[in-house]
Amino acid sequence: MQRPAPTCRDVSSSSSLAETPDLALLAQLRNVIGNQRVTETELRGLIEQADGLVRTLGAHITGSETRLAELTDDPDSSLTEIAAELHRVEGLRPRLEEARSLLADLETHARELRTSWLLRQTEDRLTR
Repeated sequence: MQRPAPTCRDVSSSSSLAETPDLALLAQLRNVIGNQRVTETELRGLIEQADGLVRTLGAHITGSETRLAELTDDPDSSLTEIAAELHRVEGLRPRLEEARSLLADLETHARELRTSWLLRQTEDRLTR
């Protein structure tokens, strides 16, 4: 017997990825911002991953907010369902804020590293 395809409601309330964002990525971003040495390629990759995490968390919050709207419009929905979805959003929101902040810091760090590299290149040419 085949299971029916998940509905929008089922997908937005699934907790697999949303409640467990890539905490290792957040830790790695903190380390890089704390001046862990990385290559330009690694830095670009981290920026892409951080941007992806911000987008993913934002999408999960939007899905939960949509689910909450559906639940509040449905007089038959239980308070348990509403509370669970509220709990999910409240857990995701601080992670999204941290990911956004780390991404902004990482982009600033990347600009600083590129600037210092360019300055070194200029200084090397002047001292030759």
